[in-house]
Amino acid sequence: MRSWCHPIYRAGTYLHGSFRLHANPERHRQLWSRTFTTSQWQRATHQPISDLERRISEIPLERFRNFCIVAHVDHGKSTLSDRLLELTGTIAPGGNKQILDKLDVERERGITVKAQTCSMIYNHQGEDFLLHLVDTPGHVDFRAEVSRSYASCGGALLLVDASQGVQAQTVANFYLAFAQGLHLVPIINKIDLPSADPPRALEQMKETFELDPSKAVLVSAKTGLNVESILPTVIEQVPPPIGDQLKPLKLLLVDSWYSNYKGVILLVRVFDGQIKAGDHLTSFATGLRYTVGEVGIMYPNQTAQTVLRAGQVGYIYFNPGMKRSQEAKVGDTYTTVGSEKQVEALPGFEEPKAMVFVAAFPVDQSDYAHLEGSINQITLNDRSVTLQKESSEALGAGWRLGFLGTLHCSVFEDRLRQEHGASIIITPPTVPFKVIWKDGREETVTNPAEFPDGGTTHSGIVELQEPYVSATITLPQEYLGKVIELCEGNRGEQKELLFFTATQVILKYDLPLAHLVDDFFGKLKSLTKGYASLDYEEAAWRKSNIIKLQLLVNKEPVDAVARVVHYSQAERLGKQWVTKFKEHVDRQMFEVVIQAAAGRRIVARETIKPFRKDVLSKLHASDISRRRKLLEKQKEGRKKLRAVGNISIDQKAFQGFLAK
Repeated sequence: MRSWCHPIYRAGTYLHGSFRLHANPERHRQLWSRTFTTSQWQRATHQPISDLERRISEIPLERFRNFCIVAHVDHGKSTLSDRLLELTGTIAPGGNKQILDKLDVERERGITVKAQTCSMIYNHQGEDFLLHLVDTPGHVDFRAEVSRSYASCGGALLLVDASQGVQAQTVANFYLAFAQGLHLVPIINKIDLPSADPPRALEQMKETFELDPSKAVLVSAKTGLNVESILPTVIEQVPPPIGDQLKPLKLLLVDSWYSNYKGVILLVRVFDGQIKAGDHLTSFATGLRYTVGEVGIMYPNQTAQTVLRAGQVGYIYFNPGMKRSQEAKVGDTYTTVGSEKQVEALPGFEEPKAMVFVAAFPVDQSDYAHLEGSINQITLNDRSVTLQKESSEALGAGWRLGFLGTLHCSVFEDRLRQEHGASIIITPPTVPFKVIWKDGREETVTNPAEFPDGGTTHSGIVELQEPYVSATITLPQEYLGKVIELCEGNRGEQKELLFFTATQVILKYDLPLAHLVDDFFGKLKSLTKGYASLDYEEAAWRKSNIIKLQLLVNKEPVDAVARVVHYSQAERLGKQWVTKFKEHVDRQMFEVVIQAAAGRRIVARETIKPFRKDVLSKLHASDISRRRKLLEKQKEGRKKLRAVGNISIDQKAFQGFLAK
């Protein structure tokens, strides 16, 4: 066998397969290390350039347009996205509906939960334009998704349903986009409906937002009517992104999601420079370094590209992959290693704060490990959920989960049940409260079981505070009286009443967040036959007379159903609790006393009578004193049994009580 030191090996090189091996071993190792940076880089440099990539590479920055679609919930954003994708040839016509809604729960409920992106190529007047579209959620709980989408866009299509007109979230999205300096293109959708009233919708947009009605585009996304007029309007009205691909790389992390095979995948907006596989990046927020494994665009699924240039929005992932989603801080700036001092970090985003808290427990404690894995897997792709472990004497080990709102909580619960087959008990939603102690400490309490028992009468407490929100309600005039009554009944304070058309009213109230999460939106919809819409934002903490309401079973507190309520509600809620809990608790051999305690005061009570043997069945014509003697003896036995007996409440009782 020939060795490496043989003269023929030292003298030159030879080929083995498709790789060049050098005769000198040291020289060969240098070539080997230089050739195999990453397998993805190897593929990216040798694979032929696709027709799509060739067309994109020929489009200058001046012909890029980044825009999003914003509207109130159910005004037709995802349907319009489908029509635009079909119009540009990105997807085939007549395929799946709502192609950008990728979660099962989104398709089932007909709502968008997570902002989704897609790149399109559109030929306008003989020239190719690269369009980047973002389909955003419409519900107030997912406002953080909308604000993040704005950072990657230069304009927005403000969509209004011709039959519904301007609604609460339309107003909120307009002001959010206006503050970001986005150019707004008004679109009136659903003009094919019998109840459509486009002139009224245009008048509302003019009066509310001061948008020129002559620049609005009237379409029907469902039938495709006049949709072809939208993209030329976008090209004419939305400015191209600003950037320079010759400058050092500067990109913004807009979103991220987790893949079991690739690790964390980042959705990025490139502001300056360009990025390709094999580049070495560093994060401004964490200081960690990574090697890029692949870059690409969403078209509409992940489509690999050789390079991403300034002005583009696309995805990247690293090799070796980013394993912890906590490293991908949304709003972070990335640049190439060595360019840190030449690049200034972008402002980033404000992290959304959890406003609604629930406790979650497995129905069967043996499923705890499986449920924990399921929760962790969903939180990888939904970083706005806060998570901490908790235990309850009644329900066992579980978690305290924080959400942006009640719909966010409901969607999370649906995903657990549908995607992971989880059996779970969820407690009613609660909100955080603030306790100010005499020594100056401020403590935020998210778990009602940890709230001080005595309320404001506690010796060490100076003040108790609860969070308020500023709610904006748009509704038809005929329901105004009922809605004001609902708001006043929920301790609301009226701030503004505005008639913005002859029949539509905007009502602004400051409401306690605790009342808002207690199915306020459901009550509002039922009172107004579904015509009212609601938007809200955080207002402030206010001093409040709040107290902990507990359920006691034979004088022992049941920690799983504790709740912090306003003093005026304690008695009414207490009566509801004991009546409902009595229905789900089985009779015992001894008397069971169910009480509701507000602080140290009992506000309601129900008693479950014990099973009782008929001790008089054998006495037919006996003396009354004999009967009394037997009954007294039985009574003494009951007292003794109640003193030593512990009540065991089945899990089904809690499930029935906590169910809506």
